[in-house]
Amino acid sequence: MTRAIRIHGVGGPEVMSFEQVPTPQPGPNEVLLHHEAIGLNYIDVYFRTGFYKAPLPATIGMEGAGVVLAVGEHVTDLRPGQRVAYAGGPIGAYATERVISADRLVKLPEAIDFTTAAAMMLQGMTAQYLLHRTYRVQKGQSILVHAAAGGVGLILCQWASHMGVNVIGVVSTAQKAELALANGAQHAIISHANLASEVRRITHGAMVPVVYDSVGRDTFAASLDCLAPLGMMASYGSASGPVPPVDIATLGAKGSLFLTRPSLASYTASREELRAVSDDLFEAVISGAVKIQVNQTYALADAAAAHIALEARRTTGSTVLLP
Repeated sequence: MTRAIRIHGVGGPEVMSFEQVPTPQPGPNEVLLHHEAIGLNYIDVYFRTGFYKAPLPATIGMEGAGVVLAVGEHVTDLRPGQRVAYAGGPIGAYATERVISADRLVKLPEAIDFTTAAAMMLQGMTAQYLLHRTYRVQKGQSILVHAAAGGVGLILCQWASHMGVNVIGVVSTAQKAELALANGAQHAIISHANLASEVRRITHGAMVPVVYDSVGRDTFAASLDCLAPLGMMASYGSASGPVPPVDIATLGAKGSLFLTRPSLASYTASREELRAVSDDLFEAVISGAVKIQVNQTYALADAAAAHIALEARRTTGSTVLLP
Protein backbone atom coordinates (compact mmCIF):
# COMPACT_ATOMS: atom_id res chain seq x y z
CA MET A 1 0.00 0.00 0.00
CA THR A 2 0.92 3.63 -0.59
CA ARG A 3 0.11 6.67 1.53
CA ALA A 4 -1.33 9.66 -0.31
CA ILE A 5 -3.10 12.95 0.24
CA ARG A 6 -6.52 12.61 -1.38
CA ILE A 7 -9.35 15.07 -2.01
CA HIS A 8 -12.90 13.77 -2.36
CA GLY A 9 -14.36 17.24 -2.89
CA VAL A 10 -13.04 20.71 -3.59
CA GLY A 11 -12.66 23.47 -1.03
CA GLY A 12 -10.31 24.61 1.70
CA PRO A 13 -7.30 22.76 3.11
CA GLU A 14 -9.65 20.66 5.23
CA VAL A 15 -10.71 18.64 2.14
CA MET A 16 -7.29 16.96 2.06
CA SER A 17 -6.98 13.64 3.89
CA PHE A 18 -3.99 11.34 4.34
CA GLU A 19 -5.05 7.86 3.27
CA GLN A 20 -3.78 4.42 2.37
CA VAL A 21 -4.26 3.55 -1.30
CA PRO A 22 -3.16 0.56 -3.39
CA THR A 23 0.33 0.89 -4.83
CA PRO A 24 -0.08 1.49 -8.57
CA GLN A 25 1.71 -0.64 -11.12
CA PRO A 26 3.46 0.81 -14.17
CA GLY A 27 1.98 0.13 -17.56
CA PRO A 28 3.76 0.39 -20.92
CA ASN A 29 6.05 3.43 -21.11
CA GLU A 30 5.46 4.15 -17.41
CA VAL A 31 7.61 4.17 -14.27
CA LEU A 32 6.76 3.45 -10.63
CA LEU A 33 8.53 6.11 -8.59
CA HIS A 34 9.18 6.30 -4.85
CA HIS A 35 9.15 9.94 -3.74
CA GLU A 36 11.92 11.19 -1.50
CA ALA A 37 10.56 14.76 -1.64
CA ILE A 38 7.54 16.52 -3.15
CA GLY A 39 7.29 20.14 -4.24
CA LEU A 40 4.53 22.48 -3.07
CA ASN A 41 3.26 24.96 -5.65
CA TYR A 42 0.37 27.38 -5.90
CA ILE A 43 -1.11 25.36 -8.74
CA ASP A 44 -1.84 22.68 -6.10
CA VAL A 45 -4.21 25.16 -4.46
CA TYR A 46 -5.96 25.70 -7.80
CA PHE A 47 -6.70 21.97 -8.07
CA ARG A 48 -7.75 21.70 -4.42
CA THR A 49 -10.22 24.57 -4.70
CA GLY A 50 -11.61 23.46 -8.05
CA PHE A 51 -10.27 26.47 -9.97
CA TYR A 52 -8.56 23.81 -12.10
CA LYS A 53 -10.75 20.75 -12.60
CA ALA A 54 -9.75 17.14 -11.89
CA PRO A 55 -11.80 13.95 -11.58
CA LEU A 56 -12.52 13.13 -7.95
CA PRO A 57 -11.28 11.59 -5.78
CA ALA A 58 -7.87 12.93 -6.71
CA THR A 59 -4.30 13.08 -5.50
CA ILE A 60 -2.95 16.55 -6.25
CA GLY A 61 0.64 17.71 -6.72
CA MET A 62 2.74 18.42 -9.79
CA GLU A 63 6.37 17.97 -8.77
CA GLY A 64 8.63 15.48 -7.08
CA ALA A 65 11.98 13.74 -6.88
CA GLY A 66 12.86 10.20 -5.94
CA VAL A 67 14.01 6.76 -7.02
CA VAL A 68 12.71 4.49 -9.75
CA LEU A 69 11.18 1.34 -8.23
CA ALA A 70 9.99 -0.42 -11.39
CA VAL A 71 9.55 0.23 -15.09
CA GLY A 72 6.87 -0.88 -17.50
CA GLU A 73 7.24 -2.34 -20.96
CA HIS A 74 9.10 -0.32 -23.60
CA VAL A 75 10.96 1.81 -21.02
CA THR A 76 14.58 1.58 -22.09
CA ASP A 77 16.39 4.63 -20.71
CA LEU A 78 15.44 4.25 -17.04
CA ARG A 79 16.01 1.41 -14.58
CA PRO A 80 15.22 0.66 -10.92
CA GLY A 81 17.42 2.57 -8.52
CA GLN A 82 17.96 5.62 -10.69
CA ARG A 83 17.48 9.10 -9.22
CA VAL A 84 14.89 11.13 -11.14
CA ALA A 85 12.79 14.27 -10.88
CA TYR A 86 9.82 15.81 -12.68
CA ALA A 87 7.43 18.72 -12.78
CA GLY A 88 4.16 19.22 -14.58
CA GLY A 89 1.09 17.12 -15.21
CA PRO A 90 -0.62 14.91 -14.61
CA ILE A 91 -1.36 15.54 -10.94
CA GLY A 92 -0.54 12.84 -8.39
CA ALA A 93 2.62 13.91 -6.57
CA TYR A 94 1.23 13.97 -3.02
CA ALA A 95 1.95 10.28 -2.48
CA THR A 96 4.78 8.08 -1.26
CA GLU A 97 4.73 6.25 -4.60
CA ARG A 98 3.18 7.10 -7.93
CA VAL A 99 3.16 5.98 -11.55
CA ILE A 100 4.19 8.51 -14.18
CA SER A 101 5.04 8.46 -17.87
CA ALA A 102 8.73 7.78 -18.38
CA ASP A 103 9.10 10.62 -20.88
CA ARG A 104 8.14 13.16 -18.17
CA LEU A 105 11.08 12.15 -15.94
CA VAL A 106 14.59 13.54 -16.11
CA LYS A 107 17.65 11.96 -14.54
CA LEU A 108 18.80 13.87 -11.48
CA PRO A 109 22.48 14.86 -11.33
CA GLU A 110 24.30 13.53 -8.27
CA ALA A 111 25.22 17.10 -7.31
CA ILE A 112 21.55 17.91 -6.59
CA ASP A 113 19.84 16.31 -3.58
CA PHE A 114 16.23 15.17 -3.57
CA THR A 115 14.87 18.01 -1.44
CA THR A 116 16.48 20.65 -3.65
CA ALA A 117 15.23 18.88 -6.77
CA ALA A 118 11.65 18.74 -5.51
CA ALA A 119 11.84 22.45 -4.71
CA MET A 120 13.32 23.56 -8.01
CA MET A 121 11.83 21.64 -10.90
CA LEU A 122 8.52 23.43 -11.47
CA GLN A 123 9.60 26.82 -10.21
CA GLY A 124 13.05 26.68 -11.79
CA MET A 125 11.85 25.49 -15.19
CA THR A 126 9.18 28.19 -15.07
CA ALA A 127 11.87 30.81 -14.46
CA GLN A 128 13.94 29.34 -17.29
CA TYR A 129 11.28 29.65 -19.95
CA LEU A 130 10.12 33.06 -18.71
CA LEU A 131 13.62 34.53 -19.00
CA HIS A 132 14.82 32.69 -22.08
CA ARG A 133 11.76 32.06 -24.24
CA THR A 134 8.64 33.99 -23.20
CA TYR A 135 10.72 37.16 -23.26
CA ARG A 136 14.44 36.85 -23.91
CA VAL A 137 15.91 39.28 -21.40
CA GLN A 138 19.13 41.00 -22.33
CA LYS A 139 22.03 42.32 -20.28
CA GLY A 140 21.41 45.88 -19.13
CA GLN A 141 17.61 45.70 -19.32
CA SER A 142 15.31 46.33 -16.36
CA ILE A 143 12.52 43.87 -15.56
CA LEU A 144 9.68 43.80 -13.04
CA VAL A 145 9.12 40.64 -10.97
CA HIS A 146 6.04 40.24 -8.78
CA ALA A 147 6.15 37.98 -5.71
CA ALA A 148 9.90 38.42 -5.82
CA ALA A 149 10.44 36.60 -2.50
CA GLY A 150 8.44 33.55 -3.56
CA GLY A 151 9.76 30.36 -5.11
CA VAL A 152 9.75 31.44 -8.75
CA GLY A 153 10.48 35.03 -7.78
CA LEU A 154 13.74 34.29 -5.97
CA ILE A 155 14.95 32.17 -8.87
CA LEU A 156 14.02 34.88 -11.37
CA CYS A 157 15.86 37.49 -9.31
CA GLN A 158 19.05 35.41 -9.06
CA TRP A 159 19.09 34.15 -12.63
CA ALA A 160 18.30 37.51 -14.21
CA SER A 161 20.84 39.28 -12.01
CA HIS A 162 23.47 36.72 -13.06
CA MET A 163 22.64 37.65 -16.68
CA GLY A 164 23.35 41.32 -15.96
CA VAL A 165 19.71 42.37 -15.75
CA ASN A 166 18.41 45.08 -13.41
CA VAL A 167 15.66 43.38 -11.37
CA ILE A 168 12.87 45.37 -9.74
CA GLY A 169 11.08 43.09 -7.29
CA VAL A 170 7.58 43.61 -5.89
CA VAL A 171 6.88 42.14 -2.45
CA SER A 172 4.33 42.46 0.35
CA THR A 173 6.51 43.07 3.44
CA ALA A 174 9.80 44.65 4.47
CA GLN A 175 11.16 41.22 5.40
CA LYS A 176 10.41 39.92 1.92
CA ALA A 177 12.02 43.02 0.42
CA GLU A 178 15.24 42.20 2.25
CA LEU A 179 15.10 38.64 0.94
CA ALA A 180 14.58 39.76 -2.66
CA LEU A 181 17.44 42.26 -2.40
CA ALA A 182 19.72 39.57 -0.96
CA ASN A 183 18.96 37.36 -3.95
CA GLY A 184 19.73 39.60 -6.88
CA ALA A 185 17.02 42.24 -6.99
CA GLN A 186 18.49 45.72 -7.29
CA HIS A 187 15.25 47.36 -6.11
CA ALA A 188 12.33 46.16 -4.01
CA ILE A 189 8.90 47.79 -4.01
CA ILE A 190 6.63 46.93 -1.09
CA SER A 191 3.03 46.46 -2.28
CA HIS A 192 1.67 47.35 -5.70
CA ALA A 193 0.14 50.69 -4.70
CA ASN A 194 1.65 53.46 -6.86
CA LEU A 195 3.61 50.78 -8.66
CA ALA A 196 3.92 52.59 -11.98
CA SER A 197 5.21 55.77 -10.37
CA GLU A 198 7.85 53.79 -8.47
CA VAL A 199 8.95 51.97 -11.62
CA ARG A 200 9.05 55.30 -13.48
CA ARG A 201 11.29 56.74 -10.77
CA ILE A 202 13.63 53.74 -10.73
CA THR A 203 13.93 53.57 -14.53
CA HIS A 204 14.10 57.36 -14.99
CA GLY A 205 10.94 57.26 -17.04
CA ALA A 206 11.89 54.43 -19.37
CA MET A 207 9.63 51.81 -17.72
CA VAL A 208 10.31 48.09 -18.33
CA PRO A 209 10.14 45.85 -21.41
CA VAL A 210 8.64 42.91 -19.51
CA VAL A 211 6.63 42.24 -16.36
CA TYR A 212 6.53 38.75 -14.81
CA ASP A 213 3.28 38.59 -12.84
CA SER A 214 2.16 35.52 -10.88
CA VAL A 215 -0.33 37.43 -8.71
CA GLY A 216 -3.11 37.92 -11.25
CA ARG A 217 -6.22 39.99 -10.57
CA ASP A 218 -4.83 42.39 -7.95
CA THR A 219 -1.75 43.46 -9.90
CA PHE A 220 -2.70 43.08 -13.57
CA ALA A 221 -3.77 46.66 -14.30
CA ALA A 222 -0.84 48.16 -12.40
CA SER A 223 1.55 45.85 -14.24
CA LEU A 224 0.37 47.08 -17.64
CA ASP A 225 1.10 50.64 -16.58
CA CYS A 226 4.73 49.69 -15.87
CA LEU A 227 5.46 48.57 -19.41
CA ALA A 228 7.34 50.54 -22.04
CA PRO A 229 5.78 50.68 -25.51
CA LEU A 230 5.86 47.24 -27.19
CA GLY A 231 6.42 45.69 -23.76
CA MET A 232 5.47 42.14 -22.78
CA MET A 233 3.05 41.30 -19.96
CA ALA A 234 3.73 37.70 -18.88
CA SER A 235 0.84 36.76 -16.57
CA TYR A 236 1.84 33.29 -15.41
CA GLY A 237 -0.21 32.88 -12.23
CA SER A 238 -3.39 33.89 -10.43
CA ALA A 239 -2.56 33.84 -6.72
CA SER A 240 -5.01 36.70 -6.03
CA GLY A 241 -7.63 35.35 -8.42
CA PRO A 242 -8.12 35.18 -12.19
CA VAL A 243 -7.54 38.26 -14.31
CA PRO A 244 -10.87 39.72 -15.53
CA PRO A 245 -11.59 39.78 -19.27
CA VAL A 246 -9.26 42.18 -21.07
CA ASP A 247 -10.30 44.68 -23.72
CA ILE A 248 -7.49 44.28 -26.24
CA ALA A 249 -7.89 47.91 -27.25
CA THR A 250 -6.32 48.71 -23.87
CA LEU A 251 -3.11 47.05 -25.03
CA GLY A 252 -3.01 49.33 -28.05
CA ALA A 253 -3.74 52.45 -26.05
CA LYS A 254 -0.94 51.69 -23.60
CA GLY A 255 1.72 51.29 -26.30
CA SER A 256 0.95 48.27 -28.51
CA LEU A 257 1.67 45.91 -25.64
CA PHE A 258 1.97 42.14 -25.84
CA LEU A 259 0.08 39.88 -23.41
CA THR A 260 0.70 36.19 -22.81
CA ARG A 261 -0.48 33.57 -20.33
CA PRO A 262 2.38 31.03 -20.51
CA SER A 263 2.43 27.58 -18.92
CA LEU A 264 5.16 25.05 -18.25
CA ALA A 265 3.23 22.39 -20.13
CA SER A 266 3.46 24.35 -23.37
CA TYR A 267 7.17 25.04 -23.03
CA THR A 268 8.05 21.43 -22.18
CA ALA A 269 5.54 19.67 -24.43
CA SER A 270 8.14 17.54 -26.22
CA ARG A 271 10.81 15.36 -24.66
CA GLU A 272 13.47 17.50 -26.33
CA GLU A 273 12.06 20.71 -24.88
CA LEU A 274 11.83 19.17 -21.41
CA ARG A 275 15.45 18.07 -21.55
CA ALA A 276 16.63 21.46 -22.82
CA VAL A 277 14.80 23.40 -20.10
CA SER A 278 15.79 21.06 -17.26
CA ASP A 279 19.42 20.81 -18.40
CA ASP A 280 19.68 24.61 -18.42
CA LEU A 281 18.23 24.72 -14.92
CA PHE A 282 20.57 22.01 -13.62
CA GLU A 283 23.55 23.90 -15.03
CA ALA A 284 22.45 27.15 -13.38
CA VAL A 285 22.04 25.46 -9.99
CA ILE A 286 25.21 23.36 -10.11
CA SER A 287 27.26 26.41 -11.19
CA GLY A 288 25.93 28.42 -8.26
CA ALA A 289 24.27 31.07 -10.44
CA VAL A 290 20.97 30.06 -8.84
CA LYS A 291 20.66 28.85 -5.26
CA ILE A 292 17.43 27.06 -4.38
CA GLN A 293 16.09 28.14 -1.01
CA VAL A 294 13.97 25.54 0.74
CA ASN A 295 12.67 27.75 3.53
CA GLN A 296 9.84 25.48 4.72
CA THR A 297 9.43 21.70 4.98
CA TYR A 298 6.36 19.76 6.10
CA ALA A 299 5.59 16.10 6.47
CA LEU A 300 3.38 14.90 3.63
CA ALA A 301 0.71 14.12 6.23
CA ASP A 302 0.72 17.83 7.14
CA ALA A 303 0.08 19.09 3.60
CA ALA A 304 -3.01 20.98 4.76
CA ALA A 305 -0.87 23.11 7.09
CA ALA A 306 1.50 23.82 4.20
CA HIS A 307 -1.43 25.00 2.07
CA ILE A 308 -2.65 27.29 4.86
CA ALA A 309 0.79 28.91 5.14
CA LEU A 310 1.12 29.25 1.35
CA GLU A 311 -2.27 30.91 0.93
CA ALA A 312 -1.63 33.24 3.87
CA ARG A 313 1.58 34.40 2.16
CA ARG A 314 3.62 33.24 5.15
CA THR A 315 6.10 31.30 3.02
CA THR A 316 9.20 32.48 1.22
CA GLY A 317 11.29 30.65 -1.32
CA SER A 318 10.33 27.01 -1.80
CA THR A 319 8.34 24.59 0.34
CA VAL A 320 8.82 20.83 0.25
CA LEU A 321 6.67 17.97 1.55
CA LEU A 322 8.57 14.97 2.92
CA PRO A 323 6.89 11.53 2.71
